[in-house]
Amino acid sequence: MSGSLPPESRPRRLESIDILRGVVMLLMAIDHTRDYFSNLPFEPEDLQHTWGALFLTRWITHFCAPLFFFLAGTGAYFYGLRRTGAELRRFLWTRGLWLILLEFTVVGFGWTFVAPWGFFGVIWALGASMVILALGVRLPVRWLALVSTLVVVAHDLFDAVRPAGHAGLDALWRVLHVKGGIEVLGTGVFVLFPLIPWCAVMGLGFAFGAVLQRPELRLRIGWAGLGMTLLFVLLRATNLYGNPPALPGGVTPGDWSLQPTITKSVILFLDTEKYPASLQFLLMTLGPSLILLAWLQGHSLGALGRFLAVFGRVPLFFYVLHLYLIHLLAVLAAALVGQPYDWLLHGAFWMRETPEAYGHGLPFMYAMWLLTIALLYLPCRWFARLKSRRHERWLSYL
Repeated sequence: MSGSLPPESRPRRLESIDILRGVVMLLMAIDHTRDYFSNLPFEPEDLQHTWGALFLTRWITHFCAPLFFFLAGTGAYFYGLRRTGAELRRFLWTRGLWLILLEFTVVGFGWTFVAPWGFFGVIWALGASMVILALGVRLPVRWLALVSTLVVVAHDLFDAVRPAGHAGLDALWRVLHVKGGIEVLGTGVFVLFPLIPWCAVMGLGFAFGAVLQRPELRLRIGWAGLGMTLLFVLLRATNLYGNPPALPGGVTPGDWSLQPTITKSVILFLDTEKYPASLQFLLMTLGPSLILLAWLQGHSLGALGRFLAVFGRVPLFFYVLHLYLIHLLAVLAAALVGQPYDWLLHGAFWMRETPEAYGHGLPFMYAMWLLTIALLYLPCRWFARLKSRRHERWLSYL
C-alpha cells in the first residue's frame, strides 16, 4: 500500500457495504437466537428429522461467516487507503490479537457465563486471519488474490488428510483445516473454525476492495456472483468436486442425490460443509451475496437501508451485545414460563445437555429475534454516530 491519502481524496464509506454487513449481522442473530431458545435433539441439517422451515432458518444464516471474513478484508483495504503500509499491517496484527483475546474472554463468557472459554470460534478465526493478512498485504494485490483463490479452490483436495502418530501435527492440522478437539496447556479445547480457507476468504475480500475502487469493474460484480452461483449448482448437481465425502455418523453432508421428497432433495442440495467451509459452501454463499451487493450499488433502500447500515457500521459492538442480550433473554423467558434455566447460567448448550423440559418453537424464537434487534438498535446507532464523530485509534478496534 502507498502512503496515506490527503483528506480531500480519501474514499467515503460505501453505503452498500454497510447495508450488506447489516443484513449479515441480523441474520446471524437468527441462528444464535435459535441456539438459545430451541430444544431439538438433532441438528437442523439432519435430513432424517428436519423440516423445511427449520432447515431454512439455519441455512439463511450460512451467509454470515463467509461475509464476515470477506467484508473484513474489504474493510481492511479501505482502511489501508487512508494509512501507510506499515500502519495497515500494524492495525491488522494488533486488531487480530485483540479479537483472539476477546474470543477467549468477553465473547466466550457471553456464550456460556462460564470462564475460561474452550472453543476456537468465529471471532478467533477472524483475528487469526487478520494476523495472516498482515503478512499477505505485503504482496501486490493481484498476487494476494491469486494465492487466496488457489487456497479456496484447492483446499478440498486435503479433506481426507489426517496426520497420524504425532499429536502435535494432529493438533496443528485441526487448527488449520479440520474441526475437532485438541489439547492446549493440558486443557481440552474445541476448534470449530479452522483457519483454512477462512484466511483466504479474507484475502479475497481485501482484493475485492481494489475492484470497488474501479468503476468499470464494479459493473462486473453481479456477473461474477452469478458465475459463482451457477458453478455451485453445477458442482453440487454433479458431485464433481468441492465438498467432502460423507463420514460415519453424519458428520458431513457428503454428495447430493435425489431424495423421496422435493423438500428433502432441496435440503440435501443446499446442505454443504461449513466446518471447514468447502468450495461449494463458499460458492453457494458468496455468489448470491455479490449479486445482492451489485444490486445495492444502484438502489437506495431509503429508511430500511439506513436502518440496516446502523448495524453494519458497528459489527463487533453488535456481536458482543447480542450474545449477552440473547443469553439473558433466554434465562428470563425460561424463568417466566417455569422452565429450567440454571443450566443457562452454567455453560448453556455449549457445555451442557438441554433439559427435556426446556425449549420454545420457531414462532417464539423469531419473536425473541425481533425483540433483540429492537433493543439493540438505539445502542448501535449511538455507537455508530460516536465512531463517525470521533477518530481516536481505539474506536477502530471496536
